[in-house]
Amino acid sequence: MPIDPKIALGAELPSREFAWTPSDVQLYHLGLGAGARWTDPAELRYLDDRAPQVLPSFAAVAPTLHETEPPKVSFPGIDIDLAKVVHGYQEIRLHRPIPAAGKATLGRRIAEVWDKGSAAVVVQEHTAVGSDGEPLWTARSSIFAKGEGGFGGERGPSSKTELPDRAPDFDVSTPTLPQQALLYRMLGDRNPLHSDPEFARAAGFPNPILHGLCTYGIVCKTATDTALDSEAARITGFRARFAGVLYPGETIRTRIWRGEGELVLTATVVEREDAPVLADVVLSLS
Repeated sequence: MPIDPKIALGAELPSREFAWTPSDVQLYHLGLGAGARWTDPAELRYLDDRAPQVLPSFAAVAPTLHETEPPKVSFPGIDIDLAKVVHGYQEIRLHRPIPAAGKATLGRRIAEVWDKGSAAVVVQEHTAVGSDGEPLWTARSSIFAKGEGGFGGERGPSSKTELPDRAPDFDVSTPTLPQQALLYRMLGDRNPLHSDPEFARAAGFPNPILHGLCTYGIVCKTATDTALDSEAARITGFRARFAGVLYPGETIRTRIWRGEGELVLTATVVEREDAPVLADVVLSLS
Protein backbone atom coordinates (compact mmCIF):
# COMPACT_ATOMS: atom_id res chain seq x y z
CA MET A 1 0.00 0.00 0.00
CA PRO A 2 1.50 3.40 -0.94
CA ILE A 3 1.88 5.98 1.80
CA ASP A 4 -1.09 8.32 2.18
CA PRO A 5 0.21 11.38 4.06
CA LYS A 6 -3.30 12.80 4.46
CA ILE A 7 -4.19 9.82 6.65
CA ALA A 8 -0.79 9.25 8.24
CA LEU A 9 0.29 12.74 9.28
CA GLY A 10 -0.75 13.45 12.86
CA ALA A 11 -2.41 10.06 13.30
CA GLU A 12 -2.75 9.05 16.93
CA LEU A 13 -1.57 5.51 17.59
CA PRO A 14 -2.93 3.29 20.37
CA SER A 15 -1.38 4.10 23.73
CA ARG A 16 0.32 1.32 25.63
CA GLU A 17 1.15 0.61 29.24
CA PHE A 18 4.53 -0.84 30.17
CA ALA A 19 6.74 -1.45 33.18
CA TRP A 20 10.37 -2.19 33.92
CA THR A 21 12.47 -3.51 36.79
CA PRO A 22 16.10 -3.19 37.91
CA SER A 23 16.75 -6.53 36.18
CA ASP A 24 15.51 -5.04 32.88
CA VAL A 25 17.85 -2.09 33.33
CA GLN A 26 20.75 -4.44 34.10
CA LEU A 27 20.03 -6.52 30.99
CA TYR A 28 19.91 -3.38 28.86
CA HIS A 29 23.27 -2.21 30.14
CA LEU A 30 24.78 -5.67 29.67
CA GLY A 31 23.49 -5.58 26.08
CA LEU A 32 25.59 -2.44 25.60
CA GLY A 33 28.72 -4.09 27.01
CA ALA A 34 28.49 -2.88 30.61
CA GLY A 35 30.49 -4.93 33.08
CA ALA A 36 33.67 -5.15 31.02
CA ARG A 37 35.42 -3.36 33.91
CA TRP A 38 33.90 -5.74 36.42
CA THR A 39 35.73 -4.37 39.51
CA ASP A 40 35.24 -0.67 38.74
CA PRO A 41 32.72 0.87 41.19
CA ALA A 42 31.59 3.39 38.57
CA GLU A 43 30.92 0.61 36.08
CA LEU A 44 29.05 -1.47 38.63
CA ARG A 45 26.58 1.39 39.19
CA TYR A 46 24.96 0.29 35.91
CA LEU A 47 24.47 -3.22 37.29
CA ASP A 48 23.33 -2.70 40.88
CA ASP A 49 20.66 -5.23 41.86
CA ARG A 50 18.33 -2.77 43.55
CA ALA A 51 18.92 0.71 42.14
CA PRO A 52 21.09 0.74 39.01
CA GLN A 53 21.58 4.13 37.43
CA VAL A 54 19.78 4.31 34.09
CA LEU A 55 21.23 5.60 30.84
CA PRO A 56 18.79 7.91 29.03
CA SER A 57 19.01 5.71 25.93
CA PHE A 58 17.04 3.08 27.89
CA ALA A 59 13.93 5.13 27.08
CA ALA A 60 14.18 4.00 23.44
CA VAL A 61 13.66 0.33 24.36
CA ALA A 62 11.70 0.35 27.63
CA PRO A 63 8.20 0.26 26.04
CA THR A 64 8.97 -2.87 23.98
CA LEU A 65 11.13 -4.87 26.37
CA HIS A 66 10.97 -8.63 25.80
CA GLU A 67 8.64 -8.48 22.79
CA THR A 68 9.57 -11.44 20.59
CA GLU A 69 7.58 -10.78 17.41
CA PRO A 70 9.44 -9.00 14.60
CA PRO A 71 8.26 -5.38 14.44
CA LYS A 72 5.70 -4.33 11.84
CA VAL A 73 5.66 -1.03 10.00
CA SER A 74 1.89 -0.71 9.73
CA PHE A 75 0.17 2.52 10.77
CA PRO A 76 -2.80 4.53 9.50
CA GLY A 77 -1.94 5.40 5.90
CA ILE A 78 1.37 3.48 6.07
CA ASP A 79 2.18 -0.17 5.37
CA ILE A 80 5.84 -0.92 4.58
CA ASP A 81 7.84 -4.14 4.13
CA LEU A 82 10.19 -4.49 7.11
CA ALA A 83 13.08 -5.45 4.78
CA LYS A 84 12.95 -1.95 3.24
CA VAL A 85 13.28 -0.12 6.55
CA VAL A 86 16.30 1.24 8.43
CA HIS A 87 16.39 3.52 11.46
CA GLY A 88 16.92 7.18 10.52
CA TYR A 89 17.46 9.05 13.77
CA GLN A 90 16.63 8.81 17.45
CA GLU A 91 16.12 11.54 20.02
CA ILE A 92 15.32 11.30 23.73
CA ARG A 93 14.41 14.29 25.89
CA LEU A 94 14.20 13.50 29.60
CA HIS A 95 11.75 15.37 31.80
CA ARG A 96 13.41 13.81 34.85
CA PRO A 97 15.93 11.00 35.47
CA ILE A 98 14.58 7.55 34.61
CA PRO A 99 14.01 5.52 37.78
CA ALA A 100 15.41 2.01 38.14
CA ALA A 101 11.87 0.57 38.22
CA GLY A 102 8.53 1.98 37.21
CA LYS A 103 5.28 1.87 35.29
CA ALA A 104 4.25 4.25 32.54
CA THR A 105 1.77 4.90 29.75
CA LEU A 106 3.09 5.71 26.28
CA GLY A 107 1.23 8.13 24.03
CA ARG A 108 2.17 7.81 20.35
CA ARG A 109 1.56 9.69 17.12
CA ILE A 110 2.91 10.07 13.60
CA ALA A 111 4.56 13.49 13.78
CA GLU A 112 6.01 13.86 10.27
CA VAL A 113 5.99 12.11 6.87
CA TRP A 114 8.56 13.20 4.28
CA ASP A 115 8.92 12.25 0.62
CA LYS A 116 12.59 11.92 -0.34
CA GLY A 117 11.80 10.75 -3.87
CA SER A 118 13.41 7.31 -3.80
CA ALA A 119 12.48 6.81 -0.15
CA ALA A 120 10.09 7.90 2.58
CA VAL A 121 10.84 9.14 6.08
CA VAL A 122 8.28 8.56 8.83
CA VAL A 123 8.76 10.29 12.19
CA GLN A 124 7.04 9.04 15.33
CA GLU A 125 6.76 10.92 18.62
CA HIS A 126 6.25 9.06 21.89
CA THR A 127 5.66 10.55 25.34
CA ALA A 128 5.95 8.39 28.44
CA VAL A 129 3.95 9.44 31.52
CA GLY A 130 4.72 7.78 34.83
CA SER A 131 2.17 6.19 37.13
CA ASP A 132 2.25 9.42 39.16
CA GLY A 133 0.84 11.30 36.16
CA GLU A 134 4.05 13.24 35.48
CA PRO A 135 5.95 12.97 32.17
CA LEU A 136 9.14 10.92 32.13
CA TRP A 137 10.46 11.43 28.62
CA THR A 138 9.59 12.34 25.05
CA ALA A 139 11.15 10.32 22.22
CA ARG A 140 11.23 11.10 18.52
CA SER A 141 12.48 8.61 15.97
CA SER A 142 12.42 8.25 12.22
CA ILE A 143 12.48 5.32 9.85
CA PHE A 144 13.91 5.52 6.33
CA ALA A 145 11.93 3.31 3.93
CA LYS A 146 13.69 2.55 0.65
CA GLY A 147 11.51 2.62 -2.46
CA GLU A 148 8.50 4.12 -0.63
CA GLY A 149 8.86 7.73 -1.77
CA GLY A 150 7.23 9.42 -4.72
CA PHE A 151 3.81 9.86 -3.10
CA GLY A 152 3.76 13.62 -3.64
CA GLY A 153 4.65 14.80 -0.15
CA GLU A 154 7.08 17.49 1.00
CA ARG A 155 10.78 16.62 1.09
CA GLY A 156 11.28 17.88 4.63
CA PRO A 157 14.08 19.79 6.39
CA SER A 158 17.77 19.00 6.35
CA SER A 159 19.85 19.78 9.41
CA LYS A 160 23.45 19.14 10.37
CA THR A 161 25.33 19.60 13.62
CA GLU A 162 28.56 21.51 13.07
CA LEU A 163 31.63 20.10 14.77
CA PRO A 164 34.05 22.41 16.60
CA ASP A 165 37.06 23.46 14.56
CA ARG A 166 39.56 21.90 16.95
CA ALA A 167 40.78 18.55 18.15
CA PRO A 168 38.26 16.59 20.22
CA ASP A 169 38.52 16.64 23.99
CA PHE A 170 38.27 12.84 24.04
CA ASP A 171 38.94 10.14 21.46
CA VAL A 172 37.80 6.70 22.63
CA SER A 173 37.70 3.25 20.99
CA THR A 174 35.02 0.81 22.17
CA PRO A 175 35.08 -2.77 20.87
CA THR A 176 31.85 -4.66 20.30
CA LEU A 177 31.41 -8.42 20.68
CA PRO A 178 30.78 -10.85 17.80
CA GLN A 179 27.62 -11.91 19.67
CA GLN A 180 26.57 -8.33 20.55
CA ALA A 181 23.45 -8.33 18.35
CA LEU A 182 22.36 -11.76 19.58
CA LEU A 183 22.62 -10.55 23.17
CA TYR A 184 20.99 -7.18 22.54
CA ARG A 185 18.00 -8.75 20.79
CA MET A 186 17.03 -10.36 24.11
CA LEU A 187 15.72 -6.91 25.01
CA GLY A 188 12.95 -7.33 22.47
CA ASP A 189 14.04 -6.17 19.00
CA ARG A 190 13.78 -9.41 17.02
CA ASN A 191 14.15 -7.88 13.57
CA PRO A 192 15.87 -10.71 11.64
CA LEU A 193 18.13 -8.14 10.00
CA HIS A 194 20.25 -8.48 13.16
CA SER A 195 20.35 -12.26 13.42
CA ASP A 196 19.43 -14.01 10.15
CA PRO A 197 22.20 -14.02 7.51
CA GLU A 198 19.81 -14.84 4.66
CA PHE A 199 17.41 -12.04 5.63
CA ALA A 200 20.33 -9.60 5.93
CA ARG A 201 21.61 -10.51 2.46
CA ALA A 202 18.12 -10.09 0.98
CA ALA A 203 18.08 -6.61 2.52
CA GLY A 204 21.41 -5.77 0.84
CA PHE A 205 23.90 -6.44 3.64
CA PRO A 206 26.64 -9.10 3.58
CA ASN A 207 25.90 -10.13 7.17
CA PRO A 208 23.52 -9.24 10.00
CA ILE A 209 24.15 -5.76 11.34
CA LEU A 210 24.15 -4.48 14.90
CA HIS A 211 20.95 -2.78 16.03
CA GLY A 212 21.19 0.96 15.53
CA LEU A 213 19.81 1.47 19.02
CA CYS A 214 22.57 -0.73 20.42
CA THR A 215 25.20 1.49 18.79
CA TYR A 216 23.22 4.51 20.07
CA GLY A 217 23.33 3.16 23.62
CA ILE A 218 27.00 2.17 23.47
CA VAL A 219 27.98 5.67 22.35
CA CYS A 220 25.80 7.20 25.08
CA LYS A 221 27.53 5.05 27.70
CA THR A 222 30.98 5.81 26.27
CA ALA A 223 30.36 9.56 26.49
CA THR A 224 28.89 9.24 30.00
CA ASP A 225 31.87 7.28 31.28
CA THR A 226 34.49 9.35 29.50
CA ALA A 227 33.28 12.93 29.85
CA LEU A 228 30.76 12.84 32.72
CA ASP A 229 32.48 10.64 35.31
CA SER A 230 29.83 7.95 34.72
CA GLU A 231 27.06 10.27 36.02
CA ALA A 232 24.11 9.38 33.78
CA ALA A 233 21.78 11.71 35.71
CA ARG A 234 23.61 14.72 34.21
CA ILE A 235 22.14 13.95 30.77
CA THR A 236 18.83 15.60 29.86
CA GLY A 237 18.74 14.66 26.17
CA PHE A 238 20.46 12.55 23.55
CA ARG A 239 20.00 12.65 19.80
CA ALA A 240 21.80 11.04 16.88
CA ARG A 241 21.37 10.30 13.19
CA PHE A 242 22.17 6.78 12.01
CA ALA A 243 24.78 7.39 9.32
CA GLY A 244 26.00 3.87 8.58
CA VAL A 245 26.01 0.27 9.75
CA LEU A 246 28.13 -1.48 12.32
CA TYR A 247 28.81 -5.21 12.19
CA PRO A 248 29.11 -7.11 15.48
CA GLY A 249 32.76 -7.43 16.47
CA GLU A 250 33.79 -4.08 15.00
CA THR A 251 35.17 -1.18 17.05
CA ILE A 252 33.40 2.16 17.55
CA ARG A 253 35.57 5.25 17.65
CA THR A 254 33.85 8.06 19.57
CA ARG A 255 35.21 11.59 19.40
CA ILE A 256 33.79 14.00 21.96
CA TRP A 257 33.84 17.80 22.14
CA ARG A 258 32.75 19.71 25.23
CA GLY A 259 30.34 22.56 24.55
CA GLU A 260 28.12 24.95 26.47
CA GLY A 261 25.66 22.68 28.22
CA GLU A 262 26.26 19.83 25.83
CA LEU A 263 28.64 17.27 24.36
CA VAL A 264 28.98 17.00 20.58
CA LEU A 265 30.13 13.63 19.22
CA THR A 266 30.92 11.61 16.14
CA ALA A 267 31.01 7.81 16.00
CA THR A 268 32.87 5.88 13.31
CA VAL A 269 34.06 2.34 12.57
CA VAL A 270 37.78 1.79 13.20
CA GLU A 271 38.11 -1.27 10.97
CA ARG A 272 36.63 0.54 7.94
CA GLU A 273 38.78 3.66 7.89
CA ASP A 274 36.47 5.63 10.16
CA ALA A 275 33.33 5.01 8.14
CA PRO A 276 30.54 6.95 9.89
CA VAL A 277 28.02 5.07 12.01
CA LEU A 278 26.40 7.91 14.01
CA ALA A 279 26.36 11.57 13.05
CA ASP A 280 24.82 14.80 14.39
CA VAL A 281 25.22 13.37 17.89
CA VAL A 282 24.49 15.69 20.81
CA LEU A 283 24.12 15.00 24.54
CA SER A 284 22.32 17.80 26.39
CA LEU A 285 23.43 18.32 29.98
CA SER A 286 21.90 19.72 33.13
